[in-house]
Amino acid sequence: MERPAWAPQGIDLSVPSVSRMYDFYLGGSHNFEADRIAARAAIEAFPGLPKIMQTNRAFMRRAVRYALSAGVTQFLDIGSGIPTFGAVHEVARAADERATVVYVDNDPVAVAHSRAVLEGQDGTGVVAGDFRDPAAILRSEPVRELIDFDRPVAVLLVALLHFVDDSDEPVAAVARLRRALAPGSLLVLSHASTDTGPRTAEQGARIAEVYRRGGASLTLRSREAILPFFDGFDLLAPGLVALPDWHPEEPVDEDDPVVYTGLAGVGRAA
Repeated sequence: MERPAWAPQGIDLSVPSVSRMYDFYLGGSHNFEADRIAARAAIEAFPGLPKIMQTNRAFMRRAVRYALSAGVTQFLDIGSGIPTFGAVHEVARAADERATVVYVDNDPVAVAHSRAVLEGQDGTGVVAGDFRDPAAILRSEPVRELIDFDRPVAVLLVALLHFVDDSDEPVAAVARLRRALAPGSLLVLSHASTDTGPRTAEQGARIAEVYRRGGASLTLRSREAILPFFDGFDLLAPGLVALPDWHPEEPVDEDDPVVYTGLAGVGRAA
């Protein structure tokens, strides 16, 4: 397989990546044939995935604007993937040129492409890091340079936590991040679930198996299992709701209920 110039050396192009599959769902071009094959299999198992991911992306943009309206201008986007059109820095810095954004991902392609996209962009940084090691993220040079933890920060865990097994103690990892945050900081979270929308638990099991075959874990949690991530945060209105129902800015496509698949919420640190 010919290696594109933007693909870092040392990665196996035959192994699919969660970040690059997400890029494919969003219509991006930074994915390989292995990613596209796995993504198509996931769509077959769980129809409507691209629309769900686009709805998730729209939630992220609304949450960034909400944070800015609350006076929060610092963003730590963990599990950021590849910053395609409408990424956090574009939304935040278009509204407030003082905004700072640090992207964190453990996929070398996502990290390399993020650095290329952000070259010369003020107020932005990229970290090769893993959510499961919050301490390493917090002490990384871009975070130390761009994030002042004496002021409120918006931590984005958007479409990330369903890729973290319970055995990796994701609730504890979120708590470690929370303890670093100043009062007024925000947790922006979205999570795959079949509690909302038309997809069944059986379809959820099928897509989890597709990701497992590609080497990734996928856990579709219930609303009750997602709520503990907000421990220590005040869950803001309207609560933990279906993706389109969080502060909607425009009418939802009622003809396709698949957009209601997945849950989203924002919490504020006391």
